Amino acid sequence: MDIISLIKTVGYIGIFAIIFAESGLFVGFFLPGDSLLFTAGFLASGGLKDFQLSLAVLLVGCFIAAVAGDSVGYWFGRRVGRRLFEREDSTFFKKKYVLKAQEFYEKHGSKTIVLARFIPIVRTFAPIVAGTAEMHYRTFITYNLVGGALWSIGVTLAGYFLGHLIPDIDKYLLPVIILIVLISVAPAILHIMRDEEMRTGLINMFRRVVLRQQVAQPAQTVANEVSPE
Repeated sequence: MDIISLIKTVGYIGIFAIIFAESGLFVGFFLPGDSLLFTAGFLASGGLKDFQLSLAVLLVGCFIAAVAGDSVGYWFGRRVGRRLFEREDSTFFKKKYVLKAQEFYEKHGSKTIVLARFIPIVRTFAPIVAGTAEMHYRTFITYNLVGGALWSIGVTLAGYFLGHLIPDIDKYLLPVIILIVLISVAPAILHIMRDEEMRTGLINMFRRVVLRQQVAQPAQTVANEVSPE
């Protein structure tokens, strides 16, 4: 996805709407939150001569959208969250994402609301699971404000300052965005990897994926050999 073209098309309202949706609406898990924030910050730095955004508007708007999105997700979870565990998969819903967020929440408790901000997909479903688990709202909103600030303001400022510090950064924007996304998720990944149980689970999951590929490859080779030319 061309993030710059997307931002030019949707403007401030579109940026805030995407951040809001990805923060707590279960249909928003596929939206480009990290790269959108970073690119918006880059555009606020004057990285493009023909288009510039206001840093102040971005920081305030994205923070409010992130916190509001999480809050909506929380209350959605309080009201109908348990039904999600019984719902069938569809184009815009995957039950496994809810289960993944639930496992993360059960393992890390309240701080999940902060950590999840830096993990795509889990970021979307964590507040819903917190609501379903009936986390006390005062506790939730405290972590929500902290996590929302660290994520929305932090990633946006990263794009802004790099836009100022690196000449012609627009020529290298894609690899820089990828790097920033990796850096943004690094603290959460490090936290998970320090946990022996979760580390073992990730290793086992990786082994299952590799095994499936090894089984599927010979089958595909045989199918190609017997198929008519």
